[in-house]
Amino acid sequence: MSFKILITDPLSDMGIEFLEKSGLEVIYKPNVEKTEIDECLEYIDGWIIRSGTKISKENILDAKKLQIIGRAGVGTDNIDIESATQSGVVVMNVPDGNTISAAEHTIAMMLSLSRNIQLGHMSLVQGAWNRHKLVGNELRDKILGVVGLGKIGREVIKRALSFDMKIVGYDPYVTQDSFDESEVKVISLNELIKTSDYITLHVPINDATRNLFNLEQMKQMKKTSKIINVARGGIINENDLTLALNDNIISGAALDVYENEPLDKDSGLLNAKNILLTPHLGASTFEAKEGVSLGVCKQIVEFFCNDKLLNALNIPVSDPSIMKKMLPYYKLSEKIGLILSQLSSTAVKEVEVVCYGNASDSKSISLVVLKSILSGMIDQRVNMVNADIVAKERNIKFSHTYNNKEVKFLSLVKCIVKTENEILQISGSVFDENHLRIVNVMGFDIDLNPSGAMLFVVNKDMPGVIGNIGSLLGDYNINIAEYLLGRIDNDAVAYGIVKLDSRVDKNILDSILQLDEVLSAKQVLVDEFR
Repeated sequence: MSFKILITDPLSDMGIEFLEKSGLEVIYKPNVEKTEIDECLEYIDGWIIRSGTKISKENILDAKKLQIIGRAGVGTDNIDIESATQSGVVVMNVPDGNTISAAEHTIAMMLSLSRNIQLGHMSLVQGAWNRHKLVGNELRDKILGVVGLGKIGREVIKRALSFDMKIVGYDPYVTQDSFDESEVKVISLNELIKTSDYITLHVPINDATRNLFNLEQMKQMKKTSKIINVARGGIINENDLTLALNDNIISGAALDVYENEPLDKDSGLLNAKNILLTPHLGASTFEAKEGVSLGVCKQIVEFFCNDKLLNALNIPVSDPSIMKKMLPYYKLSEKIGLILSQLSSTAVKEVEVVCYGNASDSKSISLVVLKSILSGMIDQRVNMVNADIVAKERNIKFSHTYNNKEVKFLSLVKCIVKTENEILQISGSVFDENHLRIVNVMGFDIDLNPSGAMLFVVNKDMPGVIGNIGSLLGDYNINIAEYLLGRIDNDAVAYGIVKLDSRVDKNILDSILQLDEVLSAKQVLVDEFR
């Protein structure tokens, strides 16, 4: 099957060639009109963009086959991630591709601002020689306040230290333990604002960071301080910044990003004092463009060709190392959910997953279980991205926990499903990192390889049951590969799992149900029999 990948922003030839060599069909339409994009949406499987394309809720709803959106870069504020999540569409970015370029641009902006390079150039071009009016500042011994201590922020710090700057940092998710205090002191945002000579911003744009720096914050800054934003437009209130510069509340600003791009021609920033503006050049290096283009294309190929999720933003875990570690548990959880969906005879009301031991990432594991249960019950795309949303829409209570209680297995995934009239329970484990086993069904211990065709039989605990079922299946030329038996309800009832070499049709199943000693029988199909 050929997957169709739409690309609506400029992408490197190397990235496009990589997609095509991997067997994916590329629809390359950079910088085209919206109507032309709309014509493609109904048949695309993947969509790659940069910052120029905005993907709306309507786009996602129209793209019925869309499975994944790849952002060639870091920022995803041009994607309606909430709508993508609700529709089960994976959103991924390339978080490292622009890191060095953005960090270097930050330093370039800071140096240019400090030494009045932009003003010197303009005055010289205009025929002036104003050396005495353009005296700048050294970076040495100045306090640099870094807001956002992620990858780009840390690369900025690394370079600023080479200028003998004193570094303070703020990040709500980072503590002093992450840094040598002699190099970086982690402080509150208020303290950073009041003490810094330069402030550089490296945070995403969201409800918490929008207008993070407004006139109130700028009034707390030193009159000699300067602010740099190479992150996202909207973090600084542009009207307030214009006022602060023109009224000498702060001494300078350098911006590479804006709330509206391209920058409005009537923006007050264009005529503000002591300002340096660049047209979103933070990622505009040949190296970065090549890196993010090839990076996102490789991730798209991994998704469609190898079922791997790299740098996905709307699933509970996307770190490749964690994903690799959890993969056997995902496979186990997939099978547990699949079995439970086939055993459920009435509407599911509640799904509870408890993880033990090495099955440490309970959230992602439980979502795989839930996804598998729902996929077997409803005609709708369900995956790790939207499983909990779909469950909530159907009033299914969903919970997951990690229990550090010691169990007799190195790992254990226990799932309890409550329906309108029954409670189903299955537990599984992973042996030797990749051997999947069901170790408990409805309260009795077993050792079941969850594969192929199986009969789950509840019967009266009396002599001759196994023989009668075996004889009946033999009459239909159905070979039994394995018969597992356990007792429940004070030995009055037994639970049997019969592994078969082939599936049975409805007539055979009905014949089994007609045996006096059989209380219930359901066929469960896994792997190649699905």
